[in-house]
Amino acid sequence: MAVSEAVLVFLLALLTALATGLGALPFHFARKPTRRWLGLSNAAAAGLMLAASLGLAYEGALRGPVGVLVGAGLGFVFIILVRRLVSVEEHPAVFAGLGGLDARKGLLIVGIMTAHSFTEGVGLGVSFGSGTDLALFITLAIAVHNIPEGLAISLVLVPRGVGAGRAAFWSVFSSLPQPLMAVPAFAFVEAFGPLLPYGLGFAAGAMTWMVFAELLPDARREAPDRLVAVVVALCVFGMLAFQILVR
Repeated sequence: MAVSEAVLVFLLALLTALATGLGALPFHFARKPTRRWLGLSNAAAAGLMLAASLGLAYEGALRGPVGVLVGAGLGFVFIILVRRLVSVEEHPAVFAGLGGLDARKGLLIVGIMTAHSFTEGVGLGVSFGSGTDLALFITLAIAVHNIPEGLAISLVLVPRGVGAGRAAFWSVFSSLPQPLMAVPAFAFVEAFGPLLPYGLGFAAGAMTWMVFAELLPDARREAPDRLVAVVVALCVFGMLAFQILVR
């Protein structure tokens, strides 16, 4: 592997990570959310994450359905353990200037998205090992796909008092594993390739659990059920359509 090729892989993967911060841009214009806005934000984040998890599971199933199921099970266990850890009263959660339940929500979504980015980084590196044309397409697809993922993070953080700039920072932070994993995956493509289904399933499982255990219950407490259902459905269909278009 030439050094110049590794640098190119790293820089392109870094651009995909930076694209995640664009998801916070709409919140420069909406800074005083109401309780209903908080509920609908949770609903929108739930819809985006649910659609993303479906996309991950589909991509993983194409490479190894058993690996996806095993990875999803590990993802469920992971998020349960993390929830318990950040809920321990002796060690109260503090995150991005938030405390209590708000900090727990922020930690969970940033943590899950960061774990999911490891898988995307591996996928990006493996794609470069398969040919430049495919790799450039995958890079563009992941970069564009990262924008609504940054939006999902911002939809949880900003209504709870985190500024748009800091939400953009945490969005980019959640995608930093992409450039970190892309280079070793490119260098050792034969070793990393078989691990992809497990990683995709893990991310899908963790995100799905977050949707049903955290985001949707919060959304239903703050906004009418029918409105929550409409927002979730629109975001799921919109994100799925977006995934189809960019891939």
